[in-house]
Amino acid sequence: MNFNYSEEQTLLQDSVTKFIANDYDYETRQRHSAMEQGFDPATWQTFAELGWLCVPFSEEDGGIGGGAVEIMIMMEAFGKGLVVEPFVPTVLMAGQLIARLGSAEQKAEWLGAIIEGSRKLSVAAIEPQSRFDWFDVGTSATPEGDNVILSGNKAMVLHGGSADTLIVSAREGGEQRDREGVSLYLVPADAPGVSLQAYRTLDGQQAAEVTLDQVKVPQSARLGDAGAAVPALEAMADEVAMALSAEAVGMMEKLYQETVAYTKERKQFGVPVAVFQALQHRMVDMFTLHEECKSLLLRAVMSHQAGDDQFTRNVSALKYAVAVKGQKVAHEAIQTFGGMGMTDEMSVGMYLKRINVINTLCGNGDYHLRRLMAA
Repeated sequence: MNFNYSEEQTLLQDSVTKFIANDYDYETRQRHSAMEQGFDPATWQTFAELGWLCVPFSEEDGGIGGGAVEIMIMMEAFGKGLVVEPFVPTVLMAGQLIARLGSAEQKAEWLGAIIEGSRKLSVAAIEPQSRFDWFDVGTSATPEGDNVILSGNKAMVLHGGSADTLIVSAREGGEQRDREGVSLYLVPADAPGVSLQAYRTLDGQQAAEVTLDQVKVPQSARLGDAGAAVPALEAMADEVAMALSAEAVGMMEKLYQETVAYTKERKQFGVPVAVFQALQHRMVDMFTLHEECKSLLLRAVMSHQAGDDQFTRNVSALKYAVAVKGQKVAHEAIQTFGGMGMTDEMSVGMYLKRINVINTLCGNGDYHLRRLMAA
């Protein structure tokens, strides 16, 4: 089995890795997080100029036709840098839904704008009661001539406060938990009747609660066929779960590396603490846990690339492992660094916070364990 990257993939890895190492240290990340939008718009434009925003889109849509391997490469590097820019909600969530469901006119209008960095989108599809069930939709879509009236509430809309457009799920028919009857609509974030309450998440990033009160959009704003959006939402969620897991795997590697470096510098009894066997055992455990999750990530990526029917099962195995083992690696790092590892001035505690947030997105560890057992 060949795990070597192609020449193009190696160039992408070099590009992202060098940028994170040279231009995106922890202090820079904290400055970006503290900005009003929760990220740095200039850095977002740099992402566009470097060609990163076009990676997962097909050549016909203006991208480079990258797949799961390319996304893994980018997300691992983003994890190491604790990147706060809205790559996941705009590119991997909204962008992929448009690529999967959009008409030729919708793709031409939206994908080019995403790729050039001029438009930022987010997906408003989860509701307060729906947990991780994308089909549990109470938001209503009522036809009114050539328009549709949307009313309902959405929760945990990633970077919703800085998005100029939302992809909103709404029910055109059936009961609240029916799989059929759910549609997606492109809704301007400043449309009359749309209100957002932005807030900070545990890791210092931004999300929003969204209320839609008699929001009028044209029928042409619908993505895909009426009432048939759930399969696309679930496919998107599995792909995003894999990408977020890759981000966590990158963080696990960085935590291990930073812990090893710290134990070589810190001294007790006149020697570096790295010579103490108890700490060596902990660091070996951290290394092993990272390698286990990396192996599961590679399996999920390969199954996605192959299009086999084990992809969903492999994603659940990966997401569960990252939830449990990612926290373990972060806890071991904090125990080694001591109390200062939990301060905002050091990245160690922020890695733990981000891993915890990732655990809540697209299904937590318990959800994926149940899904894995039922597969």
